Amino acid sequence: MAFDEESLDTQKVIDVELASEMRKSFLDYSMSVITARALPDVRDGLKPVHRRILFTMHRNGLTPEKAYRKCADTVGAVLGSYHPHGDASVYDAMVRLAQDFSMRYMLVDGHGNFGSVDGDPPAAYRYTESRMSKISVEMLTNIDKETVDFVPNYDDRLKEPSVLPARFPNLLVNGSVGIAVGMATNIPPHNLGETIDAVCHLIDTPDATLEELMEHIHGPDFPTAGIIMGRAGIRAAYATGRGKVIVRARAEIRENREGRFAIHIGELPYMVNKARLHEAIDQLVKDKRIEGVSAVNDYSSRNGMDLVVDLKRDANPQVVLNRLYSFTQMQSTFGVIMIALVKGEPKLLNLQQILRHYIDFQIEVLTRRTQHDLRKAREREHILEALLVAQDHIDEVISLIRASKSIPEARERLTERFDFDEIQANAIVQMQLGRLTGLERTKLEEEMAALRVQIAEWQALLDDPQKLLTLLKEELTAIRARFADPRRTEIQDVSGEVDIEDLIPEETCVYTMTTMGYVKRMPMDTYQSQRRGGRGIKGLTRREEDVVQTMFTCSTHDYVMIFTTRGRVYRLKGYEIPEGSRNSRGMNIVNILPISGDETVSAMIQVPNEERAPDIGDHSLCMVTRHGIIKRTALREFRNVRKNGVIALSLDDDDELAWVRLTNGAEELIVATRGGMAIRFRESDARLLGRTARGVRAIQLDESDEVVGFDVITEGKSILTVSETGLGRRSAAENYRLQSRAGKGLTNYRTEKHGRVAAVAVAEEAEDLILIASDGIIIRIPAGQISVFNRPGKGVRVMKLAEGERVMAVACVPANEDEPVDALPSAEPGEAEDIAAENAEREEA
Repeated sequence: MAFDEESLDTQKVIDVELASEMRKSFLDYSMSVITARALPDVRDGLKPVHRRILFTMHRNGLTPEKAYRKCADTVGAVLGSYHPHGDASVYDAMVRLAQDFSMRYMLVDGHGNFGSVDGDPPAAYRYTESRMSKISVEMLTNIDKETVDFVPNYDDRLKEPSVLPARFPNLLVNGSVGIAVGMATNIPPHNLGETIDAVCHLIDTPDATLEELMEHIHGPDFPTAGIIMGRAGIRAAYATGRGKVIVRARAEIRENREGRFAIHIGELPYMVNKARLHEAIDQLVKDKRIEGVSAVNDYSSRNGMDLVVDLKRDANPQVVLNRLYSFTQMQSTFGVIMIALVKGEPKLLNLQQILRHYIDFQIEVLTRRTQHDLRKAREREHILEALLVAQDHIDEVISLIRASKSIPEARERLTERFDFDEIQANAIVQMQLGRLTGLERTKLEEEMAALRVQIAEWQALLDDPQKLLTLLKEELTAIRARFADPRRTEIQDVSGEVDIEDLIPEETCVYTMTTMGYVKRMPMDTYQSQRRGGRGIKGLTRREEDVVQTMFTCSTHDYVMIFTTRGRVYRLKGYEIPEGSRNSRGMNIVNILPISGDETVSAMIQVPNEERAPDIGDHSLCMVTRHGIIKRTALREFRNVRKNGVIALSLDDDDELAWVRLTNGAEELIVATRGGMAIRFRESDARLLGRTARGVRAIQLDESDEVVGFDVITEGKSILTVSETGLGRRSAAENYRLQSRAGKGLTNYRTEKHGRVAAVAVAEEAEDLILIASDGIIIRIPAGQISVFNRPGKGVRVMKLAEGERVMAVACVPANEDEPVDALPSAEPGEAEDIAAENAEREEA
């Protein structure tokens, strides 16, 4: 076709810059998506499609007491009347409102297949049915009393509400997820009771701080429950509108009758697909990224979720669980972005702003409702006044009406005679003859009296804003009483969250750590005391040879330093260690700290707060390895310990850190070996070294020997030696003369006669000793029951061992004063003679 310039001359052509036109069109589209599709309103927490669905169900009478109706009917009504988009968008939004794993409090009561947490799609809308849920009725309460504005629908045929009255704070209670152009919102759901409590507190205390509000709203409360790890992300989200909340699945380790372990997953993080999680775990096992898993099975039913990860016999369940958290969606991050529409504009809001906007909106709703009721009451009062006048002049009224040729004429004559207006005259003309009785007059007078009382109350509400706030609190409290339920999501404190320290009361607790790395804090615990030489009780199975290794008392605001066998150190506040009961094992340290699989915890020490111990910064940490290396480093070198830990000392490949003690720089130390040697030297002999240094030699070892004990010599305490054969003795510290560091030391025990040494420690007579054998047998005895002998005496029987077994570990813990101590048992045959002969030899020497 030829280009015709003459035809263009006869038309009006407007020159437009392309970039400017594209910019304008894109902005118009963006604002349309933001305000009319993707973002919720701060007042009712709903997007337009959800608001239209609920209003349509309300208009069609689908209340909770009515029968279910096909979803196709509701979807069609929404499309035809209010939402000119695809049916899939409406039905998908409707389905989400009916899913108990998506909504904390469902706004639609669904009947049929509405999908599952496995990602199964819902049935088509021609098969499913729905109606309003009981709590969704509160979203539309009093909507017919002019409480909200109505706007024309898309074709100007009907009116739709611009916002719902929302008698509870739905934006926080059910949250919202939406992606607009250039912005997104992701508001987590919350507990209804906690949220209403926070609203009531803000009404009572308008200048309430975030800390005060967080005493009521502890954090998100997801419909799928789970565990929130830490409060820092919650606090950041509430303070700024943005934050990251780490959510973990709830998993429980169980042991079956065959001695194998399985991990049972009963709760998942919000919006995690269980079927995909199952597939992901299977793939990780197949790729050997997670080892020790024999099978993964899903035993979920209508009674609850139960995804079971069966483990192999030699697998460490805590290590496997920790890797599941690391590699799968069993631990996920919920990114909080609290963006909502405020007067049609998207705003990033903090917790206080959201609650204040809701309170302001509810005051507006109550005001408009009261004004509507007051106006209706005054209109009725106006009519009642005319009816009572007509009752007083009933004969004249009847004659006047009968004499009139038409109803308009009757109204006009009534108006002229009694000074009625058109509304009053019309009411009298339409009055039934039965209303002329004396009984009806009494009813009119009673109605008038009650109406005037009600008018006075409503007028008082409008005149006093404080009464409106009180009424709002009463109505919110009533909703709380009907619909509130217990919190589902647990919140646990984790490492590095110093921002919550002021919210945690300072108290003194007992902290324990076992040989297998289980830690907990608790009130002072007791163990049953037994007499020396007892056989003990079966405390743990052979696979679970575990015993309390460290026990001390400190404040929840003190630091606790945790050292691993590979020479790394971590630091926690006391309150970050989970609290446990008397009989619980506590939590494995791998669930608290990022410890790798090839290392274990070797020591846990307390570091008092500098406010209570100002000179603590001048103290040192003395560390000793199995190969006899000692390193002394100033405590101030560890003031800045990262969350992932720092290197405390460098180790040889075949060596490991075994003991750590806090010293003041003037202590005397003792190091003992498995081959029966021991050396005592001054702490100052080991000079201060940097944090990553290797250390110096503490004792010279034979080729097959290793260190089994290290401690600080303390006045009033004796040196305890226990052999692998179950013999033990206490010796005075004076038996070990002071020597120079790095020597071979003195003979501490005759291993060729009585067996190799299992452990050496400095013990007080008032302490208790816990011994564990290689077969898992545990015994606890008072240290005072062990006799005092000079070095290198044999000692007495402290634990009876089965044939082929040996003592594996010894720990000193505070004594149990509540249990009586039994009498000492008699010695085994020949044992008394051996001890007497040894004593005689030492006296001659």
